Amino acid sequence: MIRRRPLSDHARRLLALLAEAGNDWCHGYELCRRAGIRSGTLYPLLIRLEEQGHLEAEWQAPSDAGRPPRHAYRLTATGRQLARDNPPLAAGAEGAGIMERPA
Repeated sequence: MIRRRPLSDHARRLLALLAEAGNDWCHGYELCRRAGIRSGTLYPLLIRLEEQGHLEAEWQAPSDAGRPPRHAYRLTATGRQLARDNPPLAAGAEGAGIMERPA
């Protein structure tokens, strides 16, 4: 059974940034900075989205000598659809559909 749950606000912001980039590759550091998501949250999210087929990832050669290769990401067709179907939430809207349990 596949567990379905709404995407987090972090995932929605990340998808929106990647959708804006179109077919351009984005690096993790750039995504951290632009989305305001810490690396400990971002990288597991990128891994999950790639495993689910929503992202492509590749190692890119360094642009400057002496620098390490960098991992870059971009949306697949299913990722673009996921981004369209799940725009970022309005401020304070995360968890809006969750009802509290009575005491």
